[in-house]
Amino acid sequence: MAIFFDTATTLDGYLADDEDSLAWLFAVPGGDEPAPELAPAPAAVMVEGSTTYEWVLRDQDLIAHPERWAQFHGATPVFVFTTRELPVPDGADVRFVRGPVADALPQIRAAAGESDIWLVGGGDLVGQFDDAGALDELRLSYAPVTLGSGAPLLPRRLEADRLALSSATQVGAFARLIYRVTR
Repeated sequence: MAIFFDTATTLDGYLADDEDSLAWLFAVPGGDEPAPELAPAPAAVMVEGSTTYEWVLRDQDLIAHPERWAQFHGATPVFVFTTRELPVPDGADVRFVRGPVADALPQIRAAAGESDIWLVGGGDLVGQFDDAGALDELRLSYAPVTLGSGAPLLPRRLEADRLALSSATQVGAFARLIYRVTR
């Protein structure tokens, strides 16, 4: 089982703009329909923060069109870290989590079994997984865009001795970098 963060990011290290939008990504050639080499590996469980979850709900109008949920999530359980009550699309397997990542890890790992866990975002949540010693890999697709500000890729300090580059490839307009995270 691996716990990985797979995301697109800007050259200056932002996941979303100041309005928590990913519109910048969809303006990049190939950003709206990524090449197979950029698609995240299958995972038994997805984990995301409330900002990411709410953006997906809003962008895809999932409460009004719950059938769209399966296009991205399928039947995969999605754990959402939040402190608020949030809506759930009909038929979606969404599990809300409150509290520290370390406390939720047993439940998340149990849902994944022996399979992988995809940390969808955001960066602060991924940092909390690293703080808990539960981040194995960063899979980053760098887009030819700079935003100047927004939601940072990973608002934590990870030193070079903890990151081992395992792959660097060009996929269309994107630079795909994969790092193993060591403890």
